[in-house]
Amino acid sequence: MKKGIRYETSRKTSYIFQQPQHGPWQTRMRKISNHGSLRVAKVAYPLGLCVGLFIYVAYIKWHRATATQAFFSITRAAPGTRWGQQAHSPQGTAADGHEVFYGIMFDAGSTGTRVHVFQFARPPRETPTLTHETFKALKPGLSAYADDVEKSAQGIQELLDVAKQDIPFDFWKATPLVLKATAGLRLLPGEKAQKLLQKVKEVFKASPFLVGDDCVSIMNGTDEGVSAWITVNFLTGSLKTPGGSSVGMLDLGGGSTQIAFLPRVEGTLQASPPGYLTALRMFNRTYKLYSYSYLGLGLMSARLAILGGVEGQPAKDGKELVSPCLSPSFKGEWEHAEVTYRVSGQKAVASLHELCAARVSEVLRNRVHRTEEVKHVDFYAFSYYYDLAAGVGLIDAEKGGSLVVGDFEIAAKYVCRTLETQPQSSPFACMDLTYVSLLLQEFGFPRSKVLKLTRKIDNVETSWALGAIFHYIDSLNRQKSPAS
Repeated sequence: MKKGIRYETSRKTSYIFQQPQHGPWQTRMRKISNHGSLRVAKVAYPLGLCVGLFIYVAYIKWHRATATQAFFSITRAAPGTRWGQQAHSPQGTAADGHEVFYGIMFDAGSTGTRVHVFQFARPPRETPTLTHETFKALKPGLSAYADDVEKSAQGIQELLDVAKQDIPFDFWKATPLVLKATAGLRLLPGEKAQKLLQKVKEVFKASPFLVGDDCVSIMNGTDEGVSAWITVNFLTGSLKTPGGSSVGMLDLGGGSTQIAFLPRVEGTLQASPPGYLTALRMFNRTYKLYSYSYLGLGLMSARLAILGGVEGQPAKDGKELVSPCLSPSFKGEWEHAEVTYRVSGQKAVASLHELCAARVSEVLRNRVHRTEEVKHVDFYAFSYYYDLAAGVGLIDAEKGGSLVVGDFEIAAKYVCRTLETQPQSSPFACMDLTYVSLLLQEFGFPRSKVLKLTRKIDNVETSWALGAIFHYIDSLNRQKSPAS
């Protein structure tokens, strides 16, 4: 919020006392006193207004002169003031000498579009810290407008308005605005995806924010994994200490799944297939990450594969998709990527979990690269990993928690056994838990491996969006100051 000068007219309270009758002299003196007060008032009020107007005009000129015209504006405040950190609260002010900047990241996912508005502060010669985040999501995802791109503009504009409300006016021109689309648009035909992105770019160009030629793009899976890795290591403080320990990242979205960590063993680097290693430049340091995104192995896409369907295509002749991972008595409909499928369970000739595990293993066969080093790296897991674990009580739904990989298998066996006789409100629970259990084992995690599941670290969402905008801003800063 912009700060202005506030003026208040001070008031004097007059006290009138009853006094004895006065003579002519006292009466005359009283009248002279009253006339004097009126004359002073007539002079004082216009003079006060003129002085106030002069100060106000001077302040406006100063305010405009110091408005942010370049990237990374610096705001100085009185010592002892603090930053507000709660979303949608009035902006705080940084401690004296701190560098203040903002970034806006649109996450165009398969199920919805989300805007993240980030506020950073950088103490002198230190790593920046995140001091404020605002988040809002809209459904459906951009891919839902593939056949009517004009309709996509309304939702984008609504989310832009959130950013305008959250960022002080003086920072608008210096705040980078970026949209990155993930698996939802990666799965669309190229021409349709590009038309959607072009419409978003038109809306962005009309906004008051800093918009570059690369402001709108489809994010490749590797970058998604790298950005999520930056997020978790930024929030845990691992990026502050060169050469210190870092944590790995597991993300399970709807259309794809990512794994990323910083290898410490030379054998991991040598054994990694082409495309699994990527160099990351941050804070004038270079990290060589193991990072890969598996398109088609996100939870929703995996469901379709397990059911025997094909991405983006209705079942042939409206045929019903039958799966051993569903309750034998189940019949229903399921919608994925704007296509509705008729699905049903099949008669069980063995335990539901055994049949389901066999089918999931077929889908995963030769699809995932296994690495031994993951056994020795601390990992955080997000998104559907969290949702599934919370849904069956493995972690606290609000706070998250830790579990071992084998807990997913135990939960899968229990839920599958229950579904055999008591169909539940979540018909895909057996399938989803079995899939996650086997996916983690395919990555190389033993059943005893501990994973930390969380939605937030230090009250900040653990999405790839933070890492992506932070990396983007860091790149802009390097372009501005190549010698640094």
